[in-house]
Amino acid sequence: MSTISRRQFVQGSILAGAFALLPGRVNAASNKITGQPKRLNIGVQLYSVRADCKENFDAALTAVAGMGFTGVEFAGYYNYTDDPAGLRKKLNSLGLSGFSAHLQGGTARLKGDELKKTIDFHKTIGCNYLIVPSDGDFHNPEKYKALAETFNKAAEILTPLGMACGYHNHQPEFKKIDDKSNKTYWDFFAENTLSDVILELDCGWAAYSGQNSAELIKRYPGRTKLTHFKPTVIPKDKTNPSKKAIFGQDSVDWPAALAACRNYGSTEWLIIEQEVYPDGKTPMQATAESLHGLKLIL
Repeated sequence: MSTISRRQFVQGSILAGAFALLPGRVNAASNKITGQPKRLNIGVQLYSVRADCKENFDAALTAVAGMGFTGVEFAGYYNYTDDPAGLRKKLNSLGLSGFSAHLQGGTARLKGDELKKTIDFHKTIGCNYLIVPSDGDFHNPEKYKALAETFNKAAEILTPLGMACGYHNHQPEFKKIDDKSNKTYWDFFAENTLSDVILELDCGWAAYSGQNSAELIKRYPGRTKLTHFKPTVIPKDKTNPSKKAIFGQDSVDWPAALAACRNYGSTEWLIIEQEVYPDGKTPMQATAESLHGLKLIL
């Protein structure tokens, strides 16, 4: 882990103080927030350290466990592609939960015979959340309605098994459906899928798209069981040298997003995804530094 500078520590402390002022649980009837905040698990999207995973997956898993992550979200299985039992054994040895996966093959893995294979593999490794990382049909005017139905059909099969499917956004999901409507494709999907279908909001991409992550979580309460906490510098901050894609030094209003996760989202896992590695840091160093920044707030 790289050394945290005094300036970074102070910035994190300021954010922590701001979040400490935010109250805890929501009373849905009055919309009043009361009580103590919920404890959240911290996981890592392994795409953050994909080069390390490709080089030596076992070593990469050992490294993220050593950082203090308690769970991983998969973006591939490397040497365990055909050995789910072996992967489960490795995770157990490291004290890691393989709680979620970005499905290789996308939405196709939620259909027909492929869904059965997907269930069998992920049940074996102890992974209950099956997430589609992207699909062009989501924002295709001719196909977005059918895509929502695909998720509903999969959810009807997965829910009795204690599993769930969901979708992870990038930018295009926030396009308006048409000029007459104020609805986005994200809104349509949320409003036309079963409550068991997870909205895995990527707060970094949401902020980059001009969206307010906290408001999106509040708009669809109970749907954000998994949330991507990706440190992101938004376009207007690109020329600001004090802004970096490290948690607590970036552009996202993390205290507000955290409060929304606790109070509205039914969030179980905060997932760090580190896509940029500032100041010549390695992926492992940048990921560790963002984890440190998140823990300062929590």
